[in-house]
Amino acid sequence: MSMVLFTIVTYIAYRVSKKVYTKWAFPFLYPLVIAPIALIILISFMHVSANQYLDASKWLTYMLGPATVAFAIPVYKHFHLVKKYIGTILISITMGTLIAIFSSFGLSELFHFRPDFILSILPRSITTPIAIEVSKEIGGLPTLTTVFVIMTGIIGGVIGPLVIKGLSIKAPIAKGLALGTAAHGSGTNKAMDYGEQEATFSTLAMIFAAWITLFWGMSLIPALMSFVHIH
Repeated sequence: MSMVLFTIVTYIAYRVSKKVYTKWAFPFLYPLVIAPIALIILISFMHVSANQYLDASKWLTYMLGPATVAFAIPVYKHFHLVKKYIGTILISITMGTLIAIFSSFGLSELFHFRPDFILSILPRSITTPIAIEVSKEIGGLPTLTTVFVIMTGIIGGVIGPLVIKGLSIKAPIAKGLALGTAAHGSGTNKAMDYGEQEATFSTLAMIFAAWITLFWGMSLIPALMSFVHIH
């Protein structure tokens, strides 16, 4: 009974928050901000622990797998565009992953974070399941990495559309690659609001960014961390 109840409650919280954001598109009303806050207030009022809630609604997490696979549909439909712009796609995403890693590293050094803390931040710009594995491989703290990935997704989903509007970016490929590379799943969800082509390129960006960051985890990141140990 609790599984059905909390699944329905979670769904309603998200749908209502999305409708609110559609009507009043203020950054602080972003669904991935409002829905969790509403759920936290609700389960606190009901005296339900976080573990109980997670256990009751865990099948929603399991649905992330099929949902991710479903992204293959728009990619297949626009495969001719993918082939046409494959060079642009790979160069853009590679540069995006490098900027994400170097910016995270630079800020971490600026604030003198501990090495394990730095390693937890570096994979923040890729989808959660792969970010966790990269974090494990390089010696980070997977739980902390998850927090940074979620924060990156939320901030990217809020700020991304403002940047696109401010820079007058019109091309679907540019919008999609920017959102998918910078904000992974959250960015892809936002790209769907623009259109199918934007969602296609955002999906590709999310996938390729994960693969490329796996490579950086075995090469670039250890090199950066050796710099930390030397200095």
